Amino acid sequence: MIYFIDIVPKYTPLIFICKGKLIKKWKNRKMNVYLYPKLLNRNRKTMKTILLFALSLLLSLSVSDVCAQERVYDISQFGLKANSKKNASPVVRKAIAKIKAECRDGEKVILRFPAGRYNFHEAGSTVREYYISNHDQDNPKKVGIALEDMKNLTIDGQGSEFVFYGRMIPVSLLRSENCVLKSFSIDFEQPHIAQVQVVENDPEKGITFEPAPWVDYRISKDSVFEGLGEGWVMRYSWGIAFDGKTKHVVYNTSDIGCPTKGAFEVAPRQICSPKWKDARLVPGTVVAMRGWGRPTPGIFMSHDVNTSLLDVKVHYAEGMGLLAQLCEDITLDGFGVCLKGNNDPRYFTTQADATHFSGCKGKIVSKNGLYEGMMDDAINVHGTYLKVIKRVDDHTLIGRYMHDQSWGFEWGRPGDDVQFVRSETMELIGKQNQITAIRPYDKGEIQGAREFSITFKEAIDPAINEKSGFGIENLTWTPEVLFAGNTIRNNRARGTLFSTPKKTVVEDNLFDHTSGTAILLCGDCNGWFETGACRDVTIRRNRFINALTNMFQFTNAVISIYPEIPNLKDQQKYFHGGKDGGIVIEDNEFDTFDAPILYAKSVDGLIFRNNVIKTNTEFKPFHWNKDRFLLERVTNVKISE
Repeated sequence: MIYFIDIVPKYTPLIFICKGKLIKKWKNRKMNVYLYPKLLNRNRKTMKTILLFALSLLLSLSVSDVCAQERVYDISQFGLKANSKKNASPVVRKAIAKIKAECRDGEKVILRFPAGRYNFHEAGSTVREYYISNHDQDNPKKVGIALEDMKNLTIDGQGSEFVFYGRMIPVSLLRSENCVLKSFSIDFEQPHIAQVQVVENDPEKGITFEPAPWVDYRISKDSVFEGLGEGWVMRYSWGIAFDGKTKHVVYNTSDIGCPTKGAFEVAPRQICSPKWKDARLVPGTVVAMRGWGRPTPGIFMSHDVNTSLLDVKVHYAEGMGLLAQLCEDITLDGFGVCLKGNNDPRYFTTQADATHFSGCKGKIVSKNGLYEGMMDDAINVHGTYLKVIKRVDDHTLIGRYMHDQSWGFEWGRPGDDVQFVRSETMELIGKQNQITAIRPYDKGEIQGAREFSITFKEAIDPAINEKSGFGIENLTWTPEVLFAGNTIRNNRARGTLFSTPKKTVVEDNLFDHTSGTAILLCGDCNGWFETGACRDVTIRRNRFINALTNMFQFTNAVISIYPEIPNLKDQQKYFHGGKDGGIVIEDNEFDTFDAPILYAKSVDGLIFRNNVIKTNTEFKPFHWNKDRFLLERVTNVKISE
C-alpha cells in the first residue's frame, strides 16, 4: 500500500488518512496536502520519491511561512501604559534590547504603542556620542528612543503623543534597513523657545510682555528674563515676531533683537523690558524668543537604507525636525513639522529646518506634508564640501570639514566618485576622479574626525593646492528628490533649498507666506560649504502666496538660484544647469505684493514658461530688487509668462 497525494491550494487543515481514517492534521498557509491510502502497482522506490517530495514541499512552505510572519511586541507588555506618568525612557530601552535579543536577522518586527501620551525623561534614557550634520557638536546626547542596527522594524505609535523633557534627541535610527516609523507625534513639555505676547509698547518705557501659560521663567539676579525647563536654563537674544491673528511672520521684521536686561514684573506674569524698544511690535504681536543653538534634532537618521516615515508629526525640536545623513532611499508621506491644529496656542515649531538631508543618496520622497512655524527651511538637501588643506602628492589630498556645525561623521568611501571646485569662482577644475583610499587624518577613527586623507585613482589637477581655495565634492552621495503635495507656511527664512545634481522635482506644493524665498537652489564652498550644482530641476504646478515679506540670506526673489560666488566677474564657466532646460519653471501661480519673481546667477540652461503672476495689496512693496526677473551671468535662457 502507498499513498496518493492531492495538493489543494487553499487555507484548510492538512489531513493524513490511513486506511480511510483521520490520524493527524496540521495547518499550512500555502496549500493543503491530502494523502489517501490507495493500492497502486508501483514499487517502493516510487512511493518513497513521492513522499519525500511531499515532505520537502511542506517543509519549504513551513519555512517560508515563518519568514513571512511578523513578530509583534506591545509596549504595555513591558509595564508601560498609555497616559501614565511613568518615565518611558528606560522601559523603551529595555523593550528594544529584548527585540534585538529575540528576533532573527531579517524577521519582520512591530513595536506598538497603544494610543495615548508617553512621557520621556533624560533619566534612564540612552546616552550616545553622535556627530550630527548641521547641529551643535556637543556630546554626549541623550536619546529617548534609540534604534540602532535594526532590520525590518516598524515603530507604530497608533496615534500616540511622545512628549519629552529636558534636552534630548527624541528618536534616533542608525545603521538600519527597511524600517518604518509611523503614526506618532513628537513634542516637548517645555520647549526651549519662549513664546511671549506683547501687552504694551511704550517708546519711552519699553515693551511689556506676557509669557505663554506653559512657559516657566524667572528674572535672574542680574535682571534678565530666563526660560526654565527640566535641567536647563535659557537666555534669549533673538526672536521671530508673528502676527497674533494670522500667525504670519510680521512684515519686514526678519530676526529681531529682544534684550531683556533690566526686566522686572509689573504684574503677575507680566514683564516690562525697558531696553526692548521696537515700534513694529504692536500689542497682540507674539514673539518666539530664541537663541542660535541647535543641539538636538527631533529625529536623527544616519547610515540607514530604505526608511519610511508615515504620518509622523514633530511639534517641537531644539534643532531640525528630521536630520538624515548618509542615508539611502527615504520616504516621507504625511510627515509634518507643524502645530497641533488651527487652535494650537503655539506659533512656532522647530528651532531650525523642518527636514534636512545631508550626504544622502538614492531617492528622497517628501509628499503630503505640512511644514509651518519653523525657524528655517521646510527641506534642505545637500552634500558637504571638504576644503583642501594640504596636497600630499599627485594622488593624495587632505580635506577638512570647515563649518563648526558639520563635522565628525563619515564623508566618503573607496569607489566614490568626486569632483573639485575652485571656491572663489565656484568653477569645476580638472576631471572627475574616484576615491581609492580614505582615512581620518586628525583622529584615529571616523567618529569625531574633522580631516581626512584621501587618495584618488587618477592624478589630481596640478592647479589644486592648499593655498588658493579648493573644495572636494562627493558625487556618489547625492540623491534624486521628489517634493510634492506639501504645504509650507508661516516660517522664518526660506521655504525649500536644493543642492543636488540628480533629478529634482518640486510639484503641486503650496508656499504660503514663507517670509523669505520660497525655493532656493544654492551651492556654497565658502561659508556653509554645502554642495553642489543643480543639473536637472523641474518646478511645476506650485502656488506661491506672498513670499518675501522679510529679508534673510539668499532671498533675492520668490525663486532664487543663488550660488555663493565671491568672484563672479572672473568666472568663465557656469555653476548651475549645464544643458538646455536644466532648470525648468512651469505652470506655477505666483500671487505676490512685490516685484521679484525669479533671480538667477551663473546658470546655463533656464526655462520659465506658462506661469501666472498675480499681484495683490496685502503688503507694501519694499524689496530692494525691483525686477520681475533679475539674471546675472545666465545663458541659454527662455522666459515667457
